[in-house]
Amino acid sequence: MMDVTQPLHVARDTQGVVTLTLNRPTAFNALSEALLAALQSAIDTLAQDQTVRVVVLAAEGRAFCAGHDLKEMRAAPSLAYYQTLFAQCSRMMQSLQHLPVPVIARVQGIATAAGCQLVGMCDLAVAAEEARFATSGVNYGLFCATPSVALSRNVSRKAAFEMLVTGDFISARQAQEQGLINRAVPADQLDAEVEKLVASILAKPRVALEMGKGLFYRQIEAGMDAAYQDALNTMACNMMDTDALEGVQAFIEKRPPQFSRLDRS
Repeated sequence: MMDVTQPLHVARDTQGVVTLTLNRPTAFNALSEALLAALQSAIDTLAQDQTVRVVVLAAEGRAFCAGHDLKEMRAAPSLAYYQTLFAQCSRMMQSLQHLPVPVIARVQGIATAAGCQLVGMCDLAVAAEEARFATSGVNYGLFCATPSVALSRNVSRKAAFEMLVTGDFISARQAQEQGLINRAVPADQLDAEVEKLVASILAKPRVALEMGKGLFYRQIEAGMDAAYQDALNTMACNMMDTDALEGVQAFIEKRPPQFSRLDRS
């Protein structure tokens, strides 16, 4: 049973799949300072662990994440406090993409404001059909500025801007169509769908995924020439890896590859 006093629960299986579960269900898993700190600590630890293969970000209760803890934010308002808080949150969000392994959001309920941002910063996302998404801060006079960074890098500009200026919810199906999530499935199929993604990732060499994930995000932010230069160097280095050489040889010989390093880089 999960410790209700801990805002984050960390579990690991024998294959190197780590599940981080937001554990503030009565507060709709709002990102309190304690939860942000717990997430940052867990992510920093995982970043140094060469045996980790996949991270799944999940949540307890009816909501995935309702964003920042507004009660906590309102208790002691000051510009310095808010700058520190949003810097803490932004660092944690970016750390998800800096992890060397894929991160999958398992979204079982609503994801609003910084909760929607959290989904956008994960590499992959699977949601229950009942899940809904919104950048709803504007409804309370607060434009979702930091969530807009993640949102606008997942969906089209006009779709992102509409969510940001209206604060309206979109369905899981709309989120899938717009590119915020990969898949929307019935709630009773959510775990099975996540497992499909996990199984596919586990079948690939960690080193290829680590190099590929790093390159993927670097090249998106770069100009075309710089992106291709980075990509060609990454691919050349990847090609020198023993598992890549084995994979190519297996293709030539029309047989399944025998990867030797699925669990380490």
